[in-house]
Amino acid sequence: MTSPGEPLRLGAVVLAGGTAARMGGVDKASIEIDGVTLLERTLAATMSAVEVVVVGRQVPTSRPVTWTVEDPPLGGPAAGLLAALDRFLVPPDLVAVLAVDMPRVHAGTVARLTWAVEGDATADGAVLVDREGRRQPLAAVYRHTALTAARPPTLEQEHGLPVRRLVGGLRLVEVPVTGEEARDVDTWEDLRDLRGFPDATQ
Repeated sequence: MTSPGEPLRLGAVVLAGGTAARMGGVDKASIEIDGVTLLERTLAATMSAVEVVVVGRQVPTSRPVTWTVEDPPLGGPAAGLLAALDRFLVPPDLVAVLAVDMPRVHAGTVARLTWAVEGDATADGAVLVDREGRRQPLAAVYRHTALTAARPPTLEQEHGLPVRRLVGGLRLVEVPVTGEEARDVDTWEDLRDLRGFPDATQ
């Protein structure tokens, strides 16, 4: 717990698992754009986090992280997120939740989301919103207590639970997207488009 006036402690969860069914089951985290893997790009976005938990297959990383997987396997992003919450050595005040397949999310994105939560004491979190008004729950910063309170009572209920449903009852501040932050890599075509599009964050 922090005292009044102290900065909130930020942790991060990177969701790097999944089946990537539309890409033939490739390991998305290892895909490179401009010579940098999607995982390393996402880890760079978490530079303000004091602790990072990665959900996925363990590989060498540029910064220390804790690894975990959901139980049972292939339970989906919400199950992975909830498994990650249990792996923090010290529960943070805020949790940045990032999908590994959104390579245009960067440290500035996380900073804007964090500021939005810190600026509203009644908010359970802040979520990136794309130009069509769609919330991106895997590009968000949540209060740890809010995620814990939203957790289903059993592991069976966590398995297959959509993240949108997990956080559906939370009061979230909407943070408008800038640039290409909301672009993701769901298909090989998405990857080709991103590789041909300048990265404004570099």
